[in-house]
Amino acid sequence: MTAAIRGRGIAARCTARLLGAQGLDWTLDDAPRPSGPAVMLSDPALSLMRDCLGDPELLAGKRRVQRRVVAWGGQEPATLDHGAIVLDEGDLDQCLEIDNINKSNIYSDFFIHAAMPFPSGNMRRFGSRPSGAAQVRLLREEDGDACRVESLDTGWLFLIPVSDTTGWLLAIGGSPDELLPQSRHLGARVELSRLSGASFETAPGMLECLAAPGWLACGTAAIAFDPICGDGTAQAVREAVLAAAVVQALAEGEDAQALATHYHSMLLAAMRRHLKLCAQFYATGGKGAWWQAQLAALAEGFEWCTAALSRLPEPRYELRGLRLVPRETVT
Repeated sequence: MTAAIRGRGIAARCTARLLGAQGLDWTLDDAPRPSGPAVMLSDPALSLMRDCLGDPELLAGKRRVQRRVVAWGGQEPATLDHGAIVLDEGDLDQCLEIDNINKSNIYSDFFIHAAMPFPSGNMRRFGSRPSGAAQVRLLREEDGDACRVESLDTGWLFLIPVSDTTGWLLAIGGSPDELLPQSRHLGARVELSRLSGASFETAPGMLECLAAPGWLACGTAAIAFDPICGDGTAQAVREAVLAAAVVQALAEGEDAQALATHYHSMLLAAMRRHLKLCAQFYATGGKGAWWQAQLAALAEGFEWCTAALSRLPEPRYELRGLRLVPRETVT
């Protein structure tokens, strides 16, 4: 059995690595993806990637973030311990580099879509948060090892340091030059250097159909988390584990429709949990109309996910390690 993978992000490349480790054939169409700002990868997410890819030294030596400074809901900044590494696009490409990429999928039995276009389904967004990013200069020496989060009247800011003197500022709900003047704390610590120029959507969203017999969809183009939870990269790895397990189960003769339903329901449940967690942050970030609108959209999304899950059968499989096992055989 051969799986054709389309995409070049973490979900696509981790899936390819996992299929190869299981002795399954795959092809990879290394589709282009838009570039973005730096990525902060938490220690739990890094540990998950290392475990799945069997590389305990993966991304060793990258710049570390030691503290998270949060000014939320009008409160004064609170400093918390926070373990993470900072990556740029080149770091991710290098650590997930795959040799001998085969772009021919003519003989493929199954298709994994980690990039648009998708075979079926509309993208459902749970809110609207057009956002922007900018490179900034850090004005204080002590900020080189700390990420910073601040809620504002109409959005929030997230600062990722990439060196002792520079960083990326993400502005959720507007552009950095629009939101930074609202800041009580970050505004005095950074100076805008260059706007990225592109606006991107940060409200969570997912395809209404994530799998069917013959294909599945994964990656942030198919199911996207709000950056407020910092779980997007780990979610992409979990999707890769589940996608590879689906392909393996198909190769072993399991029912294609049951596996597609299981995959879709697992990701739907993951989105439901994510929306509930997001609501806890947006309920305390501010009291204005912007915050209330985001909270209402999250609640609506949670209800939609709950209703969708109620129409699906109970999961027939359980993930044990990197394999899907029928529930009746699980001990």
